[in-house]
Amino acid sequence: MGYYDENHQEGKHQPNKRGGKLGYFITGLVGVIVGALIVTFAFPSVLKNYDTSSSVSETSTSNNIGTNNTSTTAKNVSLNVSTDITKAVAKTEKVVVGVANIQKQSVWSTSDIYGDDSSSSSSSSSQEEGSGSGIIYKKTGDKAYIVTNYHVIEGADSLEVTLSTGKKLPAKLVGGDVWTDLAVLQIDGKDVDTVAQFGNSDTLKLGESVIAIGNPLGEQFSGSVTQGIVSGLNRTVPVDLNEDGTEDWQEEVIQTDAAINPGNSGGALINIAGQVVGINSMKISQESVEGIGFSIPINSAKTVINELETKGKIERPAMGVELQNVSDVPAYHQQETLKLPKNVTDGVMIASVTSNSPAAKAGLKELDVIYQLDGHKISDIISLRKYLYENKKPGDKIQVKVYRSGKSKTFTLTLTTASGTN
Repeated sequence: MGYYDENHQEGKHQPNKRGGKLGYFITGLVGVIVGALIVTFAFPSVLKNYDTSSSVSETSTSNNIGTNNTSTTAKNVSLNVSTDITKAVAKTEKVVVGVANIQKQSVWSTSDIYGDDSSSSSSSSSQEEGSGSGIIYKKTGDKAYIVTNYHVIEGADSLEVTLSTGKKLPAKLVGGDVWTDLAVLQIDGKDVDTVAQFGNSDTLKLGESVIAIGNPLGEQFSGSVTQGIVSGLNRTVPVDLNEDGTEDWQEEVIQTDAAINPGNSGGALINIAGQVVGINSMKISQESVEGIGFSIPINSAKTVINELETKGKIERPAMGVELQNVSDVPAYHQQETLKLPKNVTDGVMIASVTSNSPAAKAGLKELDVIYQLDGHKISDIISLRKYLYENKKPGDKIQVKVYRSGKSKTFTLTLTTASGTN
């Protein structure tokens, strides 16, 4: 016999009420599990973004479910930058040091005693008069050697070197040369583990990248690095060594637009390989000029450095005369006193001859006008000095051509060691 229910067709068996609810629950549960599995495998990143831990999500922006709020989290980024420039600096930065010029100063004090007597006394104190940079180029045994500019150490009563670590050491002046503006110092090498590698300044090219390392304005900015290019090669810069308003020398330099400021003097100019190609020396400091600095080519400096290290000085040749440029002699005296040929307007006049000097022994006289040395034209004192200093040594013979009362004469003399005269 079939059962009848107003909600069902006659003759069909229906489960009881409790059994129907259980079936619905099981069916729904299976659906939830299947759906969760689909989401897990198809969209794994969705679950990742809803980590229940308190750590910050890797994504920088996330949306809150059920709201319109958007939260943004800052992301820390760490970069390890390595370029040819950073590698070159890392190779050289430890060899560049600070050099302090310390001089003694007299201090006077006056004190009144009982209002009617006075007592005056003096004492001396040492203080830094200037600072520059230097390059550690050699270590031998327990000693290390530093090259810097002569003008950095000129007039110093004592010298102090500051290593890249900040440690200060007393320094000894081994030797200096005002003409090339170079000096060599010696320090205790116990704390020195790196020395500079010298490059080849003769192979530099215009536009080549270079880097200046030094201590502009002193210790506050020690180890400063500036970048530029080679702006000019084989430049000559006139130098007044005794500050009398007359050019005494022409220094051959490398021109660069890498920033060189006071305190950079004596520091390193390096190439992209971290090799020292120049010693920073000077800049043009005029309001209308920007980015013109100069460095002494390392190839020119090497010979001087070696001689200063071994001998303590540069031995230069001399003839034993005092000189004056013909261009500084009034035209009247060029014709009437010196009796020069009309087409001769330059050369070097002998103002005086030192007794018993090579010039005196050879027969040179006052008012002779030198116009050739060994067949090389001499137009002024600078060209005479450059030929002597760069091509001759004490003891060498030299052929000198002069005009004497309008006539050309030739003399041969043996050069001596310079002691203030040419």
